[in-house]
Amino acid sequence: MSGGPVAGLSVVPAGAERPRPAVLVLPGGGYARQADHEAEPVAEWLASLGIHAFVLRYRVAPDRHPAPLMDAKEAMLYIRSGAHGLDLEPGRVGVLGFSAGGHLAATLSTGVATGSSRLDVDASVPDRTVLCYPVVSYTAEVHQGSVDNLLGDAPPSDLLAEVSAEQQVGADTPPAFVWHTADDAAVPVSHSLGYAGALMAAGVPAELHVFPNGRHGLGLAGGEAGPDQWPALCAAWLQRAGWAQS
Repeated sequence: MSGGPVAGLSVVPAGAERPRPAVLVLPGGGYARQADHEAEPVAEWLASLGIHAFVLRYRVAPDRHPAPLMDAKEAMLYIRSGAHGLDLEPGRVGVLGFSAGGHLAATLSTGVATGSSRLDVDASVPDRTVLCYPVVSYTAEVHQGSVDNLLGDAPPSDLLAEVSAEQQVGADTPPAFVWHTADDAAVPVSHSLGYAGALMAAGVPAELHVFPNGRHGLGLAGGEAGPDQWPALCAAWLQRAGWAQS
């Protein structure tokens, strides 16, 4: 397991005096950049629930797959290692991702390989997953910008299938909370429907919320009627699992 600091990783501690769960936050940005409003503000919200939050600025284009996934796995191993000095529960480390960061969270959750035996271990797979308007499929209704930035021009069909997280779900994939808006014009809601459906078909618990309206990239969705319910719904999901403080 990784014991040293991870490049691009920052932390917002929960401030609790006893061991607490942790969540790795992966902002979106089409694998071209990271959206600031999907980073530290989300970590601060998680910390307010009594969850240590780590934000990862993973590599993006011109770096290609598996660079972002390697960064995410390295971060997961570092968080579980305890080398950061926070008092956390190593068996309760989750991931939360937005848009392309949601794709990274989903591929992390389904154990997509990076080719590094040091990173491709069970400890790099999160225990819970939160996906916010995620990119999931690279074979159906694709978000072309994410495809181009992650895989480059004309990627082979077997690679497209490999990074389509809904095709990699198994019985050991972690439970997930997933939300999307039905009229998302950038990433179709079919991505969330496909991932949640694959989890349910595999017998994995999944909670799915589809709001009728809302633009892509809402983040915490403050003031956006409908989607602004997702933080409370997610907090309740985490509370039922014993992760978040009431």
